[in-house]
This record gives sequence, structure tokens and C-alpha cells, in this order.
Amino acid sequence: MMADPLNNKISRHSLLPSFLYSSSSSMVASGYASSSPSSRVVIAAPREKVEMYSGEFYAACGVAGMLATGLTHTAVTPIDVVKCNMQIDPIKYKSVTSGFGVLLKEQGIRGLFKGWAPTLIGYSAQGAGKFGLYEFFKKYYTDIAGPEYAAKYKTLIYLAGSASAEVIADVALCPMEAVKVRVQTQPGFARGLADGLPKIIKSEGALGFEFESFQILLVVVFEELWFCDNFYCVAGCTRGLCLFGDVRFLIL
Repeated sequence: MMADPLNNKISRHSLLPSFLYSSSSSMVASGYASSSPSSRVVIAAPREKVEMYSGEFYAACGVAGMLATGLTHTAVTPIDVVKCNMQIDPIKYKSVTSGFGVLLKEQGIRGLFKGWAPTLIGYSAQGAGKFGLYEFFKKYYTDIAGPEYAAKYKTLIYLAGSASAEVIADVALCPMEAVKVRVQTQPGFARGLADGLPKIIKSEGALGFEFESFQILLVVVFEELWFCDNFYCVAGCTRGLCLFGDVRFLIL
């Protein structure tokens, strides 16, 4: 049976899954044309195509990551607020249920959404970097390796692309993450991003804020590594203790 050239062209270039649409010829060949209209939903194939690894392609991946990451993290801000406070004061916030109760009693419904602005901005930037830059670095390292080595070391190349994108994405996230944690865990510190960011820079200076962001970067990056779970990681930079999830970092 001859392959449908239209379907092949669509599946190679379209960003939409091929099962969402079909050409009329393939429908006839597969018997869908004679079926009832309600048995299959067919969407017309898009006329305009986004060329793979073009500027539009990277932009589309970045926007997709921005929407997927920023909106989802913002939606679960109440859970994040409870989680952060449980890590800072486990005696007061003993569980998720009691944590919600304490926050509602002391700060009201607004307390559950503290830090939503830096969460939205920070994780949107991170998502754009993760998705967009991953595709960029994947293509970049593949071109450097060449066809033969790219096929042989495909997993390593994709891993390198993912790691490169993750580091840059986390750098974009860290300043907003530093503000978010302060706003969520220090009552009376600030109402949100608008007054929290200038307050941190004023009290600690740009260098101090930069270093605090670097600490957050260590936490975020090493949290992704399975061997750092409940593991004390030592870095010879400064003294302090950073808590994030099940990861504990002793900064000497």
C-alpha cells in the first residue's frame, strides 16, 4: 500500500499530533469516511508550518514551557506556602492539614497566595529556558558531534542539552525564588514582589542578593540529583544552612 504523501508531510513538520487530523484520502483508505460523523473527530491540518529548529520553533517551545510551568506552579501556590512554612517551623506547622489551618487563622485567605507573583514570573522564566533552550542545545551539540557520533551518543548529547538548559533556566528562576521564600516564610517582611525585591536589595545590597540567589541555585540544581536526597552537601563559600524539600545543604 502506498503511503499518503500528505500525511507524511504533516507528521514531519506539524507541531500538532497527527492523530488529531487526517486527509480525506487517508480517511477513505482507512474506512473512516463511511463511518458516522460522531465516531471520529477530524481537525483540518494546519496550513502554516513551523520549521524545525528555526527561531519560531524555539520561541514556540519557550512559550509552551512558560505556560506549562508558570501557570501550574502559580496554581499550587497555597500548597507551596504550607510546604515552605513546614520546612522552616515544623513544630508550628506539623502537617499539611494543620498548616492550612494555621495560615488561614493567622493570615486569612490572602496568606495562602503570598508569593504568587515571583512564583509566576520565576517559574515562567524557568519553563521557557527548560523547553526552549533544551531544543536549542540538543541541536547545537548534535551538530558539533556530527551525524555518526550524534547517532552513537544520542543519550549523552540529549543529557548535555538538558543539563545546559536546566542550569540557565535555574539562574533565571533563582532571584524570584529568593523573594518568594522570604515573602512566604517571614510574616510582615513584604506583601509580595513589588515591595519584597527592593527591600532585599536595600538591606543586603545587590551583591548580597546575588549571593542569596546563588545559594538557592545550589539547592534547586542539586535537588534534581537523586544522590542528594537527605545528603549533606558541603560547599566552601560561606556559613549557613539552606533547607529545601528533603535536601539539606551545609554551606561552610
